[in-house]
Amino acid sequence: MLRRTILAAVLAGITGFALYGWLTATPLNLPVTASAHTPNLENGQELFNAGGCSSCHAVPNQPDRLRLGGGLPIRSPFGTFYAPNISPDMTDGIGRWSDVDFVNAVMKGISPEGVHYFPAFPYTSYAHAKVDDVRDLFAYLKTLPAVPGRVRDHDLPFPFNIRRNVGVWKFLFMDGTPFVADAARSPQWNRGAYLVNGFGHCAECHSSRNLLGGLITSQRFAGGPSPDGEGWVPNITQKGIGDWSEKDIADFLETGDMPEGDSASGAMRPVIKNLAQLTPEDRAAMAEYLKSLPPVEGPKPPPKRKEGG
Repeated sequence: MLRRTILAAVLAGITGFALYGWLTATPLNLPVTASAHTPNLENGQELFNAGGCSSCHAVPNQPDRLRLGGGLPIRSPFGTFYAPNISPDMTDGIGRWSDVDFVNAVMKGISPEGVHYFPAFPYTSYAHAKVDDVRDLFAYLKTLPAVPGRVRDHDLPFPFNIRRNVGVWKFLFMDGTPFVADAARSPQWNRGAYLVNGFGHCAECHSSRNLLGGLITSQRFAGGPSPDGEGWVPNITQKGIGDWSEKDIADFLETGDMPEGDSASGAMRPVIKNLAQLTPEDRAAMAEYLKSLPPVEGPKPPPKRKEGG
């Protein structure tokens, strides 16, 4: 009896170890044929602005949003991440990367060395992008200034600092389904859906997350606590902005001004700086899509403190 118990325990351990190895292994690279694509730098710049790349990757405390030397601290319940250098610097940035390296980093969260990136990098949204668009973005990044300087390591406690564990997280929460246009909707609506759910990665901040950091899909876009633990991210479904018109939304994406007279604050301010660089057509497309989101009841924000209380 004891021998059978020991054998069962050993087999269970081997099975568990093998399952862990399978779940945490990095997947195969996405196929990229270098000779089949001519980069469109204008498109790459538009996607750079839609993705808000400079909001995280620009060197903090300096005015040039195109100096992508990284270093911004990104606080989370799991520790503090530091945005990496994505300038074309050959030593400290991504200057030596190939198209394959960049596409797999952006769409699968895999480094050129074959290890998982932490999902503070919103590749869960970028996974829905088109490969050629990602390559256009890479081509545009290579036109920007090279910024020397290696960013410090993330400050994460055990076990969140173990990158292999991210493979399990991806298995549970990452959906790599390509974006498919809805034939019943207008081309502008589909463009907006593509930008909002892909490069814009709006759901990454405007959705609640579970204890493991995965988005709660039933509350997508319905707001919740800010990922950095400071403040509250608003509900952007019709439950939250139902009285906004498409023009109101488009104007907000350009200026940060709300129809009731308030203005964007906190982490949304640098996002607006990026979105203001988009074409009016793309902001209108995002507005049309956002206006179409059905109302979703999200978590209740804490009551505002009364002045002097």
